[in-house]
Amino acid sequence: MQPLVELDHVNKYYGDLHVLNDIDVSIPKGQVVVVIGPSGSGKSTFCRAINRLETIDSGEIRIDGVPLPSEGKALAQLRADVGMVFQSFNLFSHKSILENVTLGPIKVRGLKRKDAEERAMHLLERVGIANQAHKMPAQLSGGQQQRVAIARSLAMEPKLMLFDEPTSALDPEMINEVLDVMVELAHGGMTMITVTHEMGFARKAADRVLFMADGKVVEDSTPESFFSNPQSARAKDFLSKILTH
Repeated sequence: MQPLVELDHVNKYYGDLHVLNDIDVSIPKGQVVVVIGPSGSGKSTFCRAINRLETIDSGEIRIDGVPLPSEGKALAQLRADVGMVFQSFNLFSHKSILENVTLGPIKVRGLKRKDAEERAMHLLERVGIANQAHKMPAQLSGGQQQRVAIARSLAMEPKLMLFDEPTSALDPEMINEVLDVMVELAHGGMTMITVTHEMGFARKAADRVLFMADGKVVEDSTPESFFSNPQSARAKDFLSKILTH
């Protein structure tokens, strides 16, 4: 089976810092991958390189067998096919929730407004905030705004969803409402790459855990074997620090 995402000997430097160190990873369609590791291990750079928000210095990244384009229309097309949800919600503050979700499908996909609105309402229903459709982002809680951001990405019907620490800016009581949406997505067959500190999500929803440290993928295994039997000293140390509290 053709992998959906391939990183082939990918390297990235910030000056002397080797942020991505010879990354070789292949992700099949429908797989849910969680990327974890200490701060500064290269997790976010790994995620952001996949839709070229970060450029790489060597190696190749392919999506659906096609090398990542460097610019222009091909790059815009790729970004339409790869949904991305960040720590900050990045909603358009001057547009309603419904307008935020319909904008991409109308402008980029060429959908008629009526069809785009139907799709948007279905997705807002799915993430549990259809009743907020006509409000402005500032009227919503952080958890609700992040669920809008997920609906907005899904409205483009992406092949792949990237989540870069989607819950780290949220108050604790809002985290679960976002993770619940992500678990449902994962169980629905969406190909997902998620950088997160939420170990419960990794255990519940991931097919695969990539543990990164110092720019390298140190472990690549199932959640069950990673959490119960980590192979490297680096992973054992990391887990002992986060799982004892």
